[in-house]
Amino acid sequence: MDFLQVLPQLHMFRFPIGQAYLWHDGDELTLIDAGNRDSAPLIESAMRGAGLDPAGLRRIVLTHCHRDHVGAAGELAERYGAEVLAHRLDAPVVRGEEPVPEPVLLDWEVPLYERGLTVPPAPPTRVDRELEDGDVLDFGGGAVVVHSPGHTDGSIGIHLPYQGVLFTGDCVAGVGQVMLGVFNVDRAAAQVSMRRLASLAPSTVCFGHGDPLTENATALLLASADGDAGL
Repeated sequence: MDFLQVLPQLHMFRFPIGQAYLWHDGDELTLIDAGNRDSAPLIESAMRGAGLDPAGLRRIVLTHCHRDHVGAAGELAERYGAEVLAHRLDAPVVRGEEPVPEPVLLDWEVPLYERGLTVPPAPPTRVDRELEDGDVLDFGGGAVVVHSPGHTDGSIGIHLPYQGVLFTGDCVAGVGQVMLGVFNVDRAAAQVSMRRLASLAPSTVCFGHGDPLTENATALLLASADGDAGL
């Protein structure tokens, strides 16, 4: 796993499949997604290596219900008393009450999807707060929940308007190029969500897969959203 600084208050955990982000307001920490179920020791070690105390973890915000994003959330929340947050529509899946929704795969997505199944399933994980579009979370000067359905019904982006930072979850990917994310349950809905996220005009964009954008972020995001809309 790699642990990289994106901005002074923002770090990225890069796992073999997928990534998560750590935002820190002083000693108070917020985790955006949580890697796979074996990631907790790696996350804790990386925090300590950066001079951050894992005991400061206050909340874990899940952008959606997939195994490579939910995995270690329950273990970390239990250990440090952090709150787990997810959208209302994905919360039953996170808790293990409903099955993970099956995507409608394009032909070229099939081998990629099969590779992703090598990630161990996430254990049932409690959700302390069910989120809705427009909710404002208490970090980063006010983090706005942006419901972004399509990848899953309850996928969300997290927008920090005062910081110019946007976390897209898997609605948008940055692997090689900025593009619509893969493995969607509803591709048309995901395209609409991508355009909505692009309209927020962030200066830094953090994807669930792929390197963050820190230069020309809005222009690249808008160009990709417009291009995908024309496919």
